[in-house]
Amino acid sequence: MLSPMAIQTWFITGSSRGFGRSLAIAALEAGDQVVATARKPEQIADLVERFGDRVLPVALDVTDAAAAAAALDAARDRFGRIDVVVNNAGYANLAPVETAPEDDFRRQFETNFWGVYNVSKAALPVLRAQGGGIVVQFSSIGGRVGGSAGLGSYQAAKFAIDGLTRVLATETAPFGIRWLVVEPSGFATDWAGASMEVQDVPPEYEGTVVAFNGRRRDSVNAGDPDRAAGILVRVVKSDHLPTHLLLGETAARMALDHSRRQTAEAEAWQAVSASADFGAEYPVELPAASMG
Repeated sequence: MLSPMAIQTWFITGSSRGFGRSLAIAALEAGDQVVATARKPEQIADLVERFGDRVLPVALDVTDAAAAAAALDAARDRFGRIDVVVNNAGYANLAPVETAPEDDFRRQFETNFWGVYNVSKAALPVLRAQGGGIVVQFSSIGGRVGGSAGLGSYQAAKFAIDGLTRVLATETAPFGIRWLVVEPSGFATDWAGASMEVQDVPPEYEGTVVAFNGRRRDSVNAGDPDRAAGILVRVVKSDHLPTHLLLGETAARMALDHSRRQTAEAEAWQAVSASADFGAEYPVELPAASMG
């Protein structure tokens, strides 16, 4: 058990299953206190039975900004402060952008981006008033690399989360608020199972969306969410907090490959980029096709 001074209070969205549940348990096993939010808080009843009053279950639909603010107020009223806010709630449905129903595309974005926005914004006055804290934003390796056919809304939201978080980190640095974007690869959760609806895909997209869905079904999700949760608890409690944390060997490999390709392309096109400025040499030769 940690000393009372070292005990942290976590506020975790989407705590009923997947990463959120694993992280809630890991934090509680580390001696911390957890505000475990979910659309159906009765699904967290077993955590209350196991860990007692160190768990506060709270009903929360993250797309409701007022509810997010009320949940954070309830957390502070119960435990006095909030040390770690974790935006974990999210889901994905699979369909081509062209044929995906717009209302479904928007609903996904409401949860996956605006839910993060709502909770992050509501947490700011709490963290600022207490002199700091940590916000953990769950993204995915797709939020860095992108290009997964059929996941247009989900990956667009993850890219948006990264952009928002970079701005927030700059704006709130003077207040002692720190930010961590988590980018997992495939993990043994139900994200790609019961939580995902695979919509009708027209034959024109068999080579992209259908093919990706087949690879997704056949792949082995090597990531252990309990191990990932343990890593996150250790990272949050360490003196060094990275801006981004890749989880899973696939995520690390994909990120490195992507960065190398981006760097090579930027270098190949650097002279063309510079030629757009007043006074620069213009025009310049375009790079060979093999370079770009």
